[in-house]
Amino acid sequence: MKILIGTTNPSKVKRFEKMLAGYDAEFLTLRDLDIHDEPQESGNTPEENARIKAAFYGQYFDRVICNDSGLYFDGLDLHDPRQPGLNIRSPQGIRLNDDEMIAYYSNLVHSLGGEVLSYYLDGIAVYNRGTITSFMETGEAIRPGMFYMIDQPSDLRHEGWPLDSISVNRNTKTLFVDGGDNKYDTTEDEIILGEYRKRLTAFLAESLGL
Repeated sequence: MKILIGTTNPSKVKRFEKMLAGYDAEFLTLRDLDIHDEPQESGNTPEENARIKAAFYGQYFDRVICNDSGLYFDGLDLHDPRQPGLNIRSPQGIRLNDDEMIAYYSNLVHSLGGEVLSYYLDGIAVYNRGTITSFMETGEAIRPGMFYMIDQPSDLRHEGWPLDSISVNRNTKTLFVDGGDNKYDTTEDEIILGEYRKRLTAFLAESLGL
């Protein structure tokens, strides 16, 4: 089954390839189909934006997966203008490249004391021949993924995920670019995250009809 991933980000494509490994799925990107148009992302949450993108790219392909994320600093009010939220790439209305993102967030974290407890909210939507379904978990499910952002970036880079260069596992103090995004604080955290991944994989398989 061919599935369009509504992105040009290679790291996002690898994520879904890994998650659905073993299923009869072949993934295409916007670049593969020469799609350059983008939807107006007017949602208030990552899930709402993912649904908007899925509906938009569903005009081009029968089965589509779209993802949207928001970055949040635990110590800031959700309405604080410094809160990245949904505008991770364009925190001041201007789209930043990878190096500019690292510089911007390093400076922001420095202004907040040099280390900030952070978390992502992740919204996933599937378009399957006219039907849109979506998935987003909050609360206890996000706890294992909380991490620190620091103001001293690594020279290493993860293409498509620039903030991994300033993101640190909160227990091991390992940078994400050094594997810190695959290490968790406790066995309980590993179990919670593992169950989350199982639910997400099951959602994708069912929504796509795999």
